[in-house]
Amino acid sequence: MRTGELSPDARTRALRGLGSGEEIDVLVVGGGVVGAGAALDAATRGLSVGLVEARDWAAGTSSRASKLIHGGLRYLEMLDFGLVHEALRERGLMVQRLAPHLVRPVPFLYPLSHRVWERPYVGAGVLLYDTMSASGRLSRGLPHHRHLTKKRALRVAPGLSPDSLVGAVQYWDAQVDDARHTMSLVRTAASYGAQVANRAEVVGYLRDGERVTGAVVLDRESGTEIEVRARQVISATGVWTDETQALAEASSVRVRASKGVHLLVPRDRIDSTSGLILRTEKSVLFVIPWGRHWIVGTTDTDWDLDKEHPTATAADIDYLLDHANRVLADPLTKDDIEGVYAGLRPLLSGATDETAKLSREHLVGAPVPGLVVIAGGKYTTYRVMAKDAVDEAVRGLDGDVPGSVTEDVPLAGADGFRAMWNRRGALARESGLPVRRVEQLLRRYGTLVDQVLALVAEDPSLAEPLPSSDAYMRAEVVYAATHEGARDVQDVLARRTRVSIESRDRGSDSAEITAALLSPVLGWDADRAAREAALYVEQVGVERRAQELPDDRAAADARLGTQKIA
Repeated sequence: MRTGELSPDARTRALRGLGSGEEIDVLVVGGGVVGAGAALDAATRGLSVGLVEARDWAAGTSSRASKLIHGGLRYLEMLDFGLVHEALRERGLMVQRLAPHLVRPVPFLYPLSHRVWERPYVGAGVLLYDTMSASGRLSRGLPHHRHLTKKRALRVAPGLSPDSLVGAVQYWDAQVDDARHTMSLVRTAASYGAQVANRAEVVGYLRDGERVTGAVVLDRESGTEIEVRARQVISATGVWTDETQALAEASSVRVRASKGVHLLVPRDRIDSTSGLILRTEKSVLFVIPWGRHWIVGTTDTDWDLDKEHPTATAADIDYLLDHANRVLADPLTKDDIEGVYAGLRPLLSGATDETAKLSREHLVGAPVPGLVVIAGGKYTTYRVMAKDAVDEAVRGLDGDVPGSVTEDVPLAGADGFRAMWNRRGALARESGLPVRRVEQLLRRYGTLVDQVLALVAEDPSLAEPLPSSDAYMRAEVVYAATHEGARDVQDVLARRTRVSIESRDRGSDSAEITAALLSPVLGWDADRAAREAALYVEQVGVERRAQELPDDRAAADARLGTQKIA
């Protein structure tokens, strides 16, 4: 089994190899889902590949999405049939073949509030949605939609106000732990030979005349710079596309950032066995089941401030609560909120002033020889975007390069997942852990769960939960650093686990033990561990204060109070 460990030693070897002076075929800049997907696509074509990310894997948009793998019902209404069909095909691939341990079906209820016309209108759209998802080599992999009377809808979702609906349509989409999925793409790319390094920032491009021939990469931990020579460079930097193009004195692709904010509330605050999709004045609002929580989101507003730290405001939170409460029998309050997160969508720039109307299609450009830029798109279609970017890069390579094979390449932990899931009872008995815990681990690690369980077998104290959330074991902190590329407390609590958004303390109570567990792996002394824990707690405090402020400018200024990029 290919596992592609992202250990500290592996990072060191990758930087050494990339800076050796030996030219590689493709250097991918940007460790979000598209960059990670491009590295995997190129590596599985037999190319020599490097992947560098300035912060952590999925630290930007790819860890702050709605966590949905979907075609996008609202894009049908916009008549964007091509995008919906493409996304639904990718949804089927991920659920059934590529990442069944990370991507799973989830039901949604669409409450109907108008008699006569709305049911046939919505029903026709959902029928088309289901029909489009059934085309191609794969079956749907999800249940078919169904129409519900008001009485049946309230049986599914008793928490809805009876006055808010006259009936409903229920359909199925899928959800994903976006940060873990992106990190798994990186691991899989590494298992096929890609040299990958996070905390490695491109600060300039190498040139031969007009042609880009590589990049200058800053190791943000050691402060040293290396020159990485590459026959083609792919820039997959999302909302930073304009800035990374400027390093090459190019600007063929323009991107606007749109801020999306999500809230997490306890699962028992909304009585429903199904997620909800609600119409708003501008778009739609989702209420998404997420373990012991509901995710409520999202907003869609223009953002032109600090891109590394988009921040929710009091106005964003009020907007989400107000729209959710329009259909709930027992309204949510700010006291119910356990987690808040904000992310930026990279939308292709257009003439409209409304980001909700900008295209979610992607664009591939080659602004100067040797440089390929990919931008736009949506999380669900990352694999297609990656393929298109590598196809463009291949045009600049000599020789016969095979086509993309990623639709047949399961991610690390996916191969054999269903068989191991069926053995979860046996795994629980063998490990001495409750079945519920084994199920949680299988949904995070798939068939790589044996590696986590081996840590517990060696040191049983690692089976203890983190103080902030009993959903995560201490072994997962160690594993995050030894196998998943985590380099600090924030990486672990915000992305390898989701403690930072799932616990009321935002992970503050777990910062100290997390730093202590990371120290032996990352070579920290006691002073460094204390600083790292204190920094995380400080960041949480700053975010909390920013979320009490009325507008983006005030919140962004407050958020910049932290001293280190997370």
